[in-house]
Amino acid sequence: MSSLSSTLLIGLVSALGVVASSKSSSNSKTSPTSQSTSGLADIKHVVYFMQENRAFDHYFGTMAGVRGFKDPNVQINSNNLSIWYQPTDSTEAEYLLPFYLGANASYKAGIQCADGGSNDWTENHDSWNWGAMNGWVTNNSEYAWGHYERSDIPTHFAVAEGWSLADMYSEFVIGPTAPNRAAWITGNLNIGSYLGDPETVGGPYIENWSTDGCEYNGAVPYDCYPLTWNTMPENLEAQNISWFVYRDSDSTNDDPMYYFKNYLDSASNGTLAEKGLSYAGFPLFLEQAANGTLPEVSWIIGSFPLSEHPPNTPTSGAWIIEKTIEAITQGPLAKDTVIFISYDETGGWGDHVPPFLSPNGTAGEWTTDPEDLSNYVPAGPGFRVPFFAISPWTRGGYVFTEPSDHASQLMFLEEWAAAKGKNVTLDTITTWHREHLSNLVNMFDFSNPDYSVPTLANVSWPAYSDGAYVATTICQDDNSGYIQPPVPYGQQNETTALWTESGYKPIRGALTEGRYLVFEQEHSGQKYAITKKTGSSEIQFSTISTNYSDREHRFIVHQIGDAFSTLFYIQSMDGEYLNANGKFYSTTAKASEFTITFTAQKGYAIEVDSTYYAVQPNKYEFSKSTTKSYYNIYSVAYDN
Repeated sequence: MSSLSSTLLIGLVSALGVVASSKSSSNSKTSPTSQSTSGLADIKHVVYFMQENRAFDHYFGTMAGVRGFKDPNVQINSNNLSIWYQPTDSTEAEYLLPFYLGANASYKAGIQCADGGSNDWTENHDSWNWGAMNGWVTNNSEYAWGHYERSDIPTHFAVAEGWSLADMYSEFVIGPTAPNRAAWITGNLNIGSYLGDPETVGGPYIENWSTDGCEYNGAVPYDCYPLTWNTMPENLEAQNISWFVYRDSDSTNDDPMYYFKNYLDSASNGTLAEKGLSYAGFPLFLEQAANGTLPEVSWIIGSFPLSEHPPNTPTSGAWIIEKTIEAITQGPLAKDTVIFISYDETGGWGDHVPPFLSPNGTAGEWTTDPEDLSNYVPAGPGFRVPFFAISPWTRGGYVFTEPSDHASQLMFLEEWAAAKGKNVTLDTITTWHREHLSNLVNMFDFSNPDYSVPTLANVSWPAYSDGAYVATTICQDDNSGYIQPPVPYGQQNETTALWTESGYKPIRGALTEGRYLVFEQEHSGQKYAITKKTGSSEIQFSTISTNYSDREHRFIVHQIGDAFSTLFYIQSMDGEYLNANGKFYSTTAKASEFTITFTAQKGYAIEVDSTYYAVQPNKYEFSKSTTKSYYNIYSVAYDN
């Protein structure tokens, strides 16, 4: 714990109550710098909080309305099987499908402290397996394909449904904690010597290495430590933007400032040491949030037992997540603060969406593999991890669909500072990252803030004894022999393995594939949806059900090019493709390429042949116009 006592902390708590194609798309997503940043200056405080070692599917594969187990665009490999079918070394079954860790009731409590696979560079690149995404079981761990459901992580589900969850947010590097956290404050790891000679400037940083000097593979240096390039807090300091790192003393080395020479060399009373390496931890954050004295930018580096790093329990992490959110939403900073909660990497838990990669050879993104010099590999972006935005401008259970990673959090801060007339731009973020990945601004609707506060799960205080959190130890002791459940080889089918909840969620951000979608427009208080009726070959519009469950309103989009393209084929649930003439055809040969773009506070426009699809009110048919007509889009999950 920090120098503040656990008694004070208790008192404060009580008071608070597709692997991307190498070709470039002809229609890339809107550059982050050209997106509207109106309203950013309304944000007075930005809080960054990073947890550990959980993958998106592992937490949210069963959630309705996200890119999870109902993904209609899941990659099919050369064996004509989807990524869901992971090859095994077992004699009991050739393939393993995703499986619920708590399916056997005897293990329900113990799975809170279950382990997944390895998070190291080589094991995770081998899981990626050159884009086949079929090495999770054979090259990592059979438990990589295990996941939780709502009952195991109710707080995480409540946060997603109360505010906004990104389902195309990934780790920065296909690797472990330290590199991902270093990228969290710099947007670079000196991949391919992008920033200079590793023995001089540090890196390429790919493993959890924090010993002075370099690792060597023959004469090739890597993981040279400490790192010397510029960090975001230093840029904030130069622009007189206040900042602080709330680091608990039992946080291990999760504080990324620990990896950088300027901080390590700072005198104990120096700015970088006092703000970036001190042990004024979570209790101080709670105190300052309660009295309204937080700096403009905060980083929370919590207690390791609360970090969700396996075998540490998700319920312990849920507690600190809830208290962070309550500290802001129930305090004087509720109306002007955003909290970004992310996870550094997957921890060896599997995810099914291929990383959205730059073209082979892109500077700062690809490298000769320092651990296997015969390979030339991408460093990242890596696999998807959970990411939440909590603020009045992100309320409503939205799903954010833009490709993004840890550098996106930095690009958001750049835009936010610019809105205040200050420049904190990092010269470390690569050109490719800036041109392709989101700066997160489209997560926000600054025209319609919602200051209400949803109900969370009210997780109880994690077990605490003799100055330490002990929930993990208790979980392991109480459930000995019932923690790692039997792997269900030969006992699976797609219906049960790929089960998800039913429901829908509104989406925001540049559209990406991977969901069943309903396109909605409202006229005179009546909602209409694009419709493909069974037996009809023409597009129509019809009134929409309250839960967006009508099958005839549901469509699949297929991106043409890469994960950043705005060009799509639109496919009905009958398997037919839409043409600009409003008719459906059985193949893409006669399908049109539709441009679908997102404008913050307005919605999605569907363009083809320089005209826009629109609803004709009360005529239940479509029209085409040279004037943009905007849709709301809902991502839905139903079995019908």
